[in-house]
Amino acid sequence: MTARLIDGVSLAASIRADVARRVASLPFRPGLAVVLVGDDPASVSYVRNKDKAAVAAGIDARTVRLPQATDQRTLLDRIETLNADSGIDGILVQLPLPSHIDPSVIVAAVDPAKDVDGFHPINVGLLASGRPGLVPCTPLGVMRLLADANIPIAGARAVVLGRSTIVGRPVAALLLAADATVTIANSRTRDIADECRRADILVAAVGRPELVRGAWIKPGATVIDVGFNRLPDGRLTGDVAFEECAQVAWAITPVPGGVGPMTIACLLENTVTASERRRRA
Repeated sequence: MTARLIDGVSLAASIRADVARRVASLPFRPGLAVVLVGDDPASVSYVRNKDKAAVAAGIDARTVRLPQATDQRTLLDRIETLNADSGIDGILVQLPLPSHIDPSVIVAAVDPAKDVDGFHPINVGLLASGRPGLVPCTPLGVMRLLADANIPIAGARAVVLGRSTIVGRPVAALLLAADATVTIANSRTRDIADECRRADILVAAVGRPELVRGAWIKPGATVIDVGFNRLPDGRLTGDVAFEECAQVAWAITPVPGGVGPMTIACLLENTVTASERRRRA
C-alpha cells in the first residue's frame, strides 16, 4: 500500500485565511511581539517568516532584536515592558537563547495571557489538567492535522517518540485529552521499535533523521513526522524514513510540507485567541 499524504501546506493556508477573516472582523488590531536574541541564521529566517505571516493576516507584528551579548536582566526588562504594553497581545521569545541566559527564567517571565508559545508553567499546567489555556503551536498543529484528516483518536493507541516540553509532552497531553491511550517513548525505552509497532497513531519528535523505519510501523497506522533535519548533502528529512514508512502506513505527513507549516499558522491563531480573551477580561 502507499500511504495517503496529510498535507500541512493547504491546511495551514486555510487556517491563516481564517485568522485574517477573524482579524478583519475585530474592532482592534491584535499585536504580536517576537523577541530575537543574537543572529543565529535559522532563528533569523524563522522570525522573518513569522513576521511576514502575521502582517499578511492583519496582525501588528513587532520584532525586538537584541545582540548576542544581551544579559539576562536586560532581556527580562524588555519582556516586562512588553507585558505592560496594551497594544501587544502575544509575546514569543525565539529559542534557543544564548547559553548565558536561562530559558526557563525567560519563559516564566512572559505574561501567561500573552504566552502564544504555550510554554509558561501556568499554560503547561492548564494543558496537563485539561483546562483551557494557550497551547504550544506545533502540538496544536499536530492535532489539527489529525482532525482535518479525519483520523479517529478516541480509543486509539498513540505512541509519541520524544519527551521534550516543546512537542513530546504537550502533544501527549492533547492526545490523552482526546481519549487516546498514550505511550511516551524516549532514548531509554526498551524495544522502542516494538512500542512503535503497537501504535495506531505514531508521532515522531526526536530530532534524529530517519530513525523510524518501515518495519517499525503497524500496517494501517497514521504517522506524524515532527522532525526537521538537514542531512550532510543538504537534503531535508524528518525523523521518519518516509519512503519505507509510506509503504506500510495508511496516512503520513511529508517533510517538508507536513507539520512545519502548521506551527506558524497556529501561532497566528493563538495570537488572535489571546487578543480576544484579553479584551474580554
